[in-house]
Amino acid sequence: MRLNTEPNLAAPDDFYEALIDTHQGLSAEQSHALNAKLVLLLANHIGAQDVLCEALAAARRSTETSDESDANDASDAPEFAHPGHIEILTPET
Repeated sequence: MRLNTEPNLAAPDDFYEALIDTHQGLSAEQSHALNAKLVLLLANHIGAQDVLCEALAAARRSTETSDESDANDASDAPEFAHPGHIEILTPET
């Protein structure tokens, strides 16, 4: 099985809203803990080690690329505060 990086949410705006609502009222530390727990729950649901490793690598590459863009020109960075914007990570080929 390969990591699906194509848009796959029936209602991405609703998911984004639920995700943001879940973090409301939490401290930064609690928010980080919630994210970690969510990742582990979803990883358990996926279950396929190869897919999980592919997702980890794609997320890492995306983060490193974002950090480089921020250092070079913050205007090129994707806008994440916009409701409904969920970046789909594309694996390296």
